[in-house]
Amino acid sequence: MTDNPYQSLAPEAFWKSAVASRNMFDISGLHQPRFNLLPRHKVAAYGSCFAQHFGRALAARGYSWLRTETAPERLSEANAKRFNYDIFSSRTGNIYTTSLLLQWMNWAAGKEEIPEEIWEKDGRFYDPFRPRIEPDGFESVEELRASQRHTVQCFGDSIREADVFVFTLGLTESWKNAKAGYEYPMCPGTVAGTFDPEAHQFENQAFPDIQRNLRSAIRLAREMNPGLKIILTVSPVPLTATMSGKHVLVASSGSKSILRAVADLVESTMKDVAYFPSYEIINSPVFRGTFFEPNQREVNARGVSLVMDHFFEGMFAKFGKPKVLERREKSKAASDEDLVCEEALLGAFG
Repeated sequence: MTDNPYQSLAPEAFWKSAVASRNMFDISGLHQPRFNLLPRHKVAAYGSCFAQHFGRALAARGYSWLRTETAPERLSEANAKRFNYDIFSSRTGNIYTTSLLLQWMNWAAGKEEIPEEIWEKDGRFYDPFRPRIEPDGFESVEELRASQRHTVQCFGDSIREADVFVFTLGLTESWKNAKAGYEYPMCPGTVAGTFDPEAHQFENQAFPDIQRNLRSAIRLAREMNPGLKIILTVSPVPLTATMSGKHVLVASSGSKSILRAVADLVESTMKDVAYFPSYEIINSPVFRGTFFEPNQREVNARGVSLVMDHFFEGMFAKFGKPKVLERREKSKAASDEDLVCEEALLGAFG
């Protein structure tokens, strides 16, 4: 019989043994998966810029990154990237908020219609919900509408076909249509469109709304695919800019803290929802900012590689390494310069 319950805890429960007495590259056990992920499992990945690493790392290491909207034949790799193919599982562009995720889920499930709003400039047409998807805009409204419908279908297909859905929470700050209430991924006028202070409303979303929208999005995804498992992550990338009125460093800390708390609560209260600590691996003071580029915002390739090493090592420690991977060499993760990040464009206005 012990004097107190702490005496029977494992070494990883104590800061000294788990962190302080170790080199930062020797810290282990950060990822404690709730379910196994095998190479045959189809994984759909969406979210903020950092979510792009997940799909690419899976593919590089012999896992099944599900892509339901693929580039046209004979399109070069450079042009495929330019036109936002193989960035996420379908051509949605960045989905930064849980409310935007729910909006996509409602479209894919047929619960809501895609709003009719379209942006026009110099005879070209831009999708307000995927403003960078066609860098030079669409040639016609009809072409834009067809592309929208196709991507919504492909997004829905990725939910229905996936075994695991990975979503990276990125932002609390958002922009909505003041009258109709639907959400834009970016403030109109930054990437495309024209800003109208009467038509476009800023919202820094609160914890209850973010949690409710994430729960609703997961429930809706499981209406389409009852067996779907969820992995949540929080992007470690700080805000490029903030409309909160606070210093961007303070605003970024507040935003990420809320998202991290939401992920923790949803993981602990919903079945087959797991959290992977990519945020902690990059942002904890233990790692001394080693994995940021000189601008202290972008995550470098070494950091991405370490994050994914923790993911797979945690999986293998609990469930064992799949035999099909035992003879394969570990491939290098994609570098940060390959990312497509709409929110980063806000830096141009600073």
